[in-house]
Amino acid sequence: MNQSRRLARTFVGASLLIVICAGFSASLSDHGNASAIGVKTGTAGYMQVVVASGESIWSIAQMLNTGGRSDLSSVVDQIVSANALVSTELAPGTKLWVPAK
Repeated sequence: MNQSRRLARTFVGASLLIVICAGFSASLSDHGNASAIGVKTGTAGYMQVVVASGESIWSIAQMLNTGGRSDLSSVVDQIVSANALVSTELAPGTKLWVPAK
């Protein structure tokens, strides 16, 4: 009886450790600059990105504006239009379609 309790306790402890480590690993991977990397290619010259903590539509548009576009607001307008956004506020983890570089 003691041995089965010990085995059950070990199993529960190991399971909790695995869950905690998996959560910690996932949170570490979210701290990078996710919006600079396209998640998948869309149609008509767009790609999907994931908003990282602290990013805004303007900061994402600035990162995409490496091709020499002179008007940053046009990039913002394209992002708003492609995603049918009603607000420019973004939550971390939001997936957005943005113009491909």
